[in-house]
Amino acid sequence: MRDRIPEIIREGGGDPAMTVLGDADYRRALLEKLFEESTELSEAPATEVAEEIADVLEVLRAIATLHGHEWADIEKVAEVKRAERGAFLERVYLER
Repeated sequence: MRDRIPEIIREGGGDPAMTVLGDADYRRALLEKLFEESTELSEAPATEVAEEIADVLEVLRAIATLHGHEWADIEKVAEVKRAERGAFLERVYLER
């Protein structure tokens, strides 16, 4: 869950039940969250796409940090791959 959610629950008068995960469980939880957020993105109406992309991005940043990568380094790797293989802008779908 996002870091401030327990605080927000408390501010609303609730009592959040939570635990701090170790690395392996945290990684597994983040990958599950990535799947959840990706599903929400795939089902989002056009008016909510930006918000859902932001959620996916936040999970990806957490995964990168867990593995010791700065987000700027991930962007550099993406730039290299984009230069070598292209982006996904031309809507090309490889059938074979």
